[in-house]
Amino acid sequence: MEVHLIDGTYELFRHYYALPSAKDPDGREVAAVRGVVTSVLGMITSGATHVGVATDHIIESFRNRLWSGYKTGAGIEPDLLGQFPLLEEALAALGITVWPMVEFEADDALAAAAEMAARDTRVDRVIICTPDKDLAQCVRGTRVVQMDRRTRTVRDEAGVIARFGVPPESIPDYLALVGDAADGYPGLPGWGAKSAAAVLARFHHLEAIPEDWRTWSVNAASPARLARTLASERQQAMLFRRLATLRTDIDVGSVDDLRWQGPTPAFAPLAARLDAVPKAR
Repeated sequence: MEVHLIDGTYELFRHYYALPSAKDPDGREVAAVRGVVTSVLGMITSGATHVGVATDHIIESFRNRLWSGYKTGAGIEPDLLGQFPLLEEALAALGITVWPMVEFEADDALAAAAEMAARDTRVDRVIICTPDKDLAQCVRGTRVVQMDRRTRTVRDEAGVIARFGVPPESIPDYLALVGDAADGYPGLPGWGAKSAAAVLARFHHLEAIPEDWRTWSVNAASPARLARTLASERQQAMLFRRLATLRTDIDVGSVDDLRWQGPTPAFAPLAARLDAVPKAR
């Protein structure tokens, strides 16, 4: 059994900017929703049996209370933002399990679902469908992997290490040091991808990095300066790590809830607007 977990927010953005505009009879923009629904149906047609989709029903989350610069819905085009509720409605009508996040983020739901599915001994592989580097922290061996559906590339634990220079469990520490512009936190001054990877490859977590750079024995540029920065901004780094750490203590149901059993009766009239009527398995 394979479980497919889809980042609905990423997919909606991707299809919004890739597809020409399309309006429903009420004049609402629906092209991105139609694209995502068609894409999910394509996965099912190709054999996916257990599917869950997470969305950011509200862009802001608990992280905005922790860091004032954290990402918000500001600047998102209204025609895109307005499709989130319709996407959730369409996928639920299609019979797909949907997690619309309000207090948490879609990434948190995906992380929680990945952990839940990985605990189920019936599951052979969990495929997290997003290229988002935050989700790299959820990868486990070859059993929990990431897939970029646009490029069809799969990243397992060896792939995470090859891409970032650190194992999955160190990804939050890595992001705390280098920052994440997409999420709105800057990391620590002077700490780049190479220096963060070199130090964390040896020490794994922030609290394990010695204050004395002379004990590091790593190949990093200006280690004395890096150590001074970390010492003076350690509390900030810990906050950034908290922002980067995905929550897994969210109720996302069970693997059985993810089994697709065909569309609900609500989908037919909605599909007439979206022009994507599925055939039940």
